[in-house]
Amino acid sequence: MKGKNTVKKFIKARNAMSPAVSATIIVAVTVVLVLVASNYAYQTLERQRGSVEFNAAKKSILTFDDAIRDVAWEIGEARTARFTVNYGHVELIPNVLPITIVVEDYPVSYDNYTSYVRYCLSTQYVTFGDGYEEYILGDEAVGTSQAAENLGRAIIRQEGRWINITLFYRALALRTFYVNVSLGAEPTMVNYVDIYVIKLIVLNHSTYVGDFDLKAKNIGITTETFGPYTVIYNTCTIAVTIGNELSHINIPLSNGKVVFNIHVAHVQIST
Repeated sequence: MKGKNTVKKFIKARNAMSPAVSATIIVAVTVVLVLVASNYAYQTLERQRGSVEFNAAKKSILTFDDAIRDVAWEIGEARTARFTVNYGHVELIPNVLPITIVVEDYPVSYDNYTSYVRYCLSTQYVTFGDGYEEYILGDEAVGTSQAAENLGRAIIRQEGRWINITLFYRALALRTFYVNVSLGAEPTMVNYVDIYVIKLIVLNHSTYVGDFDLKAKNIGITTETFGPYTVIYNTCTIAVTIGNELSHINIPLSNGKVVFNIHVAHVQIST
C-alpha cells in the first residue's frame, strides 16, 4: 500500500508540473517571437525612413542646383537650399576635380579645379546593386553646346557599401556671334565662341548631418579672351575634361577670324 501511495504521489506531482512547464515554454517562445518580430519591424521601419530620406535628398540636390544656377552669373548673389539628413550625410569636397579645356588647332586652354557636393547613404537603407548609375541632372557628357541644357550634373552611384548622389557642373561652349568687326584697316568677319564654366569653391572638406541650409554665393566672374585667330577649318573642336571624363564639343565656324572667351563663374558653397 505504501508503494502504491508513493507512485500515486509521483504521478500527481508530474501531472501538476506539466501545465506549469508548458506555460513557461509558451511564454518564453512568445517572448522570443515578439523580440524577433519587433526587431524585424524596427529594421523595416528604419529602411523605410532611410529610403524616404534618400528621395528627399534627391529633391534637395535639385533645389540646390536651382540655387547655384540662379547665382552663377550674378556677382554677389546668394541662395540657399534646405537639407534634412539623419541616416546619411552630406559632404562638401574641395578642389578634387581637375577641369581642362583645350581648343584643338588653336592656342587656347584653361586648367583649374572644381569642388563638388555629395550625399551619401549606406546600402542597408537603399540599394540598387553595385555599379548602379543614374543621372538625375545632365548625362554622361561633361561638355555641351546646347544653351538650353542645364549645366548641372547630378549622378546617383552605388559603390561598395554606399549609394551617393554627386553634384558638379559641366562646361558649355557655343558660337554666340558672327559679326563684321573693324580690325586694322579693313572690316573683318569675326566668329565669337564663348565657353562657360561654373566652378564650385569649397574651403574645407566638411561633413554635415541633421537640419541645415547649404548656401551658394557668387564671389566673382572672370573672363579670359584668346584671339583673334584666322579660322582654320569650318568647325573647331573643344575638348573638355572634368575628373577623368572627356567630351568633345564641335562648334561651326565661318570664314574670317575667331575669338574665344572663357567665362568662369566662381560659386562658393558653405553652410
